Amino acid sequence: MSDGGSTERAVRLVRINRPERRNAIDSDTAARLHDELLAFDADDSAGVAVLTGDDQAFCAGADLKDLPALRPSGPLGPTRLQLSKPVIAAVEGWCVAGGLELAAWCDLRIAGAGARFGCLERRWGVPLVDGGTYRLPRIVGLGRALELILTGREFDAAEALAIGFVNRVVPSGSALAEAVELAEQIAALPWNCLVHDRASVYEGLGLGLEDALANEDRHGREVIFDPGFAAGITRFGANQADRRAAGDR
Repeated sequence: MSDGGSTERAVRLVRINRPERRNAIDSDTAARLHDELLAFDADDSAGVAVLTGDDQAFCAGADLKDLPALRPSGPLGPTRLQLSKPVIAAVEGWCVAGGLELAAWCDLRIAGAGARFGCLERRWGVPLVDGGTYRLPRIVGLGRALELILTGREFDAAEALAIGFVNRVVPSGSALAEAVELAEQIAALPWNCLVHDRASVYEGLGLGLEDALANEDRHGREVIFDPGFAAGITRFGANQADRRAAGDR
């Protein structure tokens, strides 16, 4: 992982870390995840966070023996927060119930081939209260989301990729390494532009076309009129000239 700097930011690893309960989240863990992710968001040296569990489970949802409190930030900790920087979920094993909602809260999802998904809380009459009813339809579409939510059936990593819930499927045991590599690639990109484009996407989801385009324009101006923008274009031109001189097309 990178160590930060002016052109490349660090990758922050956040582990759920309850392997004895398949990383089901209790009140203490929810509070810790909330605090760790807010600390990441406030750290100017950190660019991208990777949220993960272990090889057996990403997260089995809320711990039914110690249900997390119904906190304003989301029962599982951060699921009602809107961070200013990307979070990538590295998923192995079980990603079910609230764990699926937690993965949906992340910007991107990398899954090991053996990962298993599902709104399994349907079987016990536990509601989706960590953003799943909002985010899942926006990721996979209304019809697919309703089918998954209403039936509570399990589905595998191949189906998760086919319906667009996960962005990549990798060999079992390699999701974390793949997620970290992707996070490092993202964290090394021109940062002001990246965070404004990301914000424009999220803010535009609740707007009509005219307002969304105006919002996009506002974010674009924040980038184009930033003092560092011209310098970046100059560096890009120099890089292209060097590549042409080296015969790299």
